[in-house]
Amino acid sequence: MSYDSDAIVLDGVGKRYGDVRALDDLSLRVERGELFGFLGPNGAGKTTTISLLTGQRVPDEGTVRVLGTAPAADPVATRRLLGILPERENPPSFMTPREYFDFVGRVRELDSGTVARRVDGWATRLGFREKLDTLGTDLSRGQRQKVMLAGAFLHNPALVFIDEPLANLDPIVQERVKSFLVEYVEAGNTVFLSTHHIDVAEEICSRVGILRGGRLVDDRRPTGDGSLLDAFVAGVEG
Repeated sequence: MSYDSDAIVLDGVGKRYGDVRALDDLSLRVERGELFGFLGPNGAGKTTTISLLTGQRVPDEGTVRVLGTAPAADPVATRRLLGILPERENPPSFMTPREYFDFVGRVRELDSGTVARRVDGWATRLGFREKLDTLGTDLSRGQRQKVMLAGAFLHNPALVFIDEPLANLDPIVQERVKSFLVEYVEAGNTVFLSTHHIDVAEEICSRVGILRGGRLVDDRRPTGDGSLLDAFVAGVEG
């Protein structure tokens, strides 16, 4: 069976932590060019799923494929292909945003001119140009979120995992980020969005999966009529 036509494949995946079964026979496919929303209550297995997809953990059973590769086989190579924005991740406190972006650029093997152009674009879009030379320890939570968001997309990855990307951002910047995510997938890339904000998922996602107890209990295309909330409640409480 070929998995290469999909950006993400989870097939019969299980993961345990001692006696706790975090994922139970989880199967899911995300096509290339989708903005996929991943919903579920705390403890549903969302973080574990992302850790398997990004090569941070190894499944106990089942198949995990990301952009046609197996993360467990070569996690370093897999992570080079991805953009990742974990929840509550901060830039180093001892670096300025400019220094942080230079570091990310070197890791991603980008030339300095490309880094400068892309940082300029992101600083303009998100409104943190005046903070580029401010130490991370002196940035507000919203400013740190902007820096990490820009860093996740700096190398224009084909697949990005983002966890609560709108946290700590003001409403104007939130709208800019949502518009960017839609534009990004329209350009042929894939975004895997983990969030508790059902309204955001319904507004911008092309497809949404709902996780409960380590299993996928719903998989649908949002209709924009508010029904996703009902589906979430039914999936979580059903």
